Formats: sequence, C-alpha cells, structure tokens
Amino acid sequence: MRLKISIVTFVLLSCGINHSFADEARSGFNFYTGMFDFSDDKKSSQLFGIEHQNENLYKDTLIGRVSPITGMMITQDSAAYIYTGIEANYDLGPFKITPSFAPGIYSQGDGKDLGHPLEFKSEVQMSMDLGETTNFGMSYNHVSNASLGDKNPGANSYMFNFLKKF
Repeated sequence: MRLKISIVTFVLLSCGINHSFADEARSGFNFYTGMFDFSDDKKSSQLFGIEHQNENLYKDTLIGRVSPITGMMITQDSAAYIYTGIEANYDLGPFKITPSFAPGIYSQGDGKDLGHPLEFKSEVQMSMDLGETTNFGMSYNHVSNASLGDKNPGANSYMFNFLKKF
C-alpha cells in the first residue's frame, strides 16, 4: 500500500503538483452515507463511503487550486466503486463548494448494472465549517461510463458528508 501511495505522489509531483506543508493545507478524510441511484426506484440502495483528500498536494490552475482525492463506496447491494481523481475547493465564508471528477472501477455485486467496469464520477459538495478541522455537508454525484459500454444508464446519488482534517 505504501508503495502505491509513493507512486501516486511521484506521478503528481512529476505533473507539476506542488507539495506544501502550510498550516491551512491538510490531509483529511470524508466519511459519507446516502442513497445510491435515488432516481431509479428499482435499484436505489443505501451507500457508505470514505474518501481521502490531500490538500498538501495541489496544483494552481485556471479553475483554481485542485488537489487529489482517492476513495471507495459500497452499497447495501454489494456494488462497489473505487476511484481516484481531483477536486477544487472554493471558500464562501463559512461554506465551501467542492466540485470533483474521478474515474474509477465499478463492481456491480447484486446492485445496478452500469454497463462497464470503468465509470466516471462527477460530484459537487457543499459543506459548512464546524471548526478549524471539521466540516459537515451534502453532496450530489453522477456516475456514468461515458458510453464506453453497450448501455450507459448512469446513477445519481446524494450523500451526507462528515469531513475531518488532520
């Protein structure tokens, strides 16, 4: 596991991602739960997930400061999604808007057939500061295979998020 993290760090640094240990930039975890594919009555399912957010590794871009994310979610129907991608953070006083994009691998389990193992997750999260290292929020995402498979039903999900920085 440590080797994989080191390889990811090497790749990010090679691509021009800056590494900083500034006080305001921290690594953290996002614990979330919600409803997977709430818009499909037949295949909606409770979901649980965890995501690692590392603001210590960042790149300043035209859309703002982006940083890497890696996570996984599992549904009560044993469908699972493991992903890695990027997020941007926009501070609006005590609120934060965080859009993200993450490709990943989807396993259907007993859940919804999304048409392909390679899926793409687009998400937007709004959270509120509960303290210097804690946020609580809500997010919405769409998982889709971008028509790589024979079918592309997609899945829309909403989650409640608890974010803790260390």
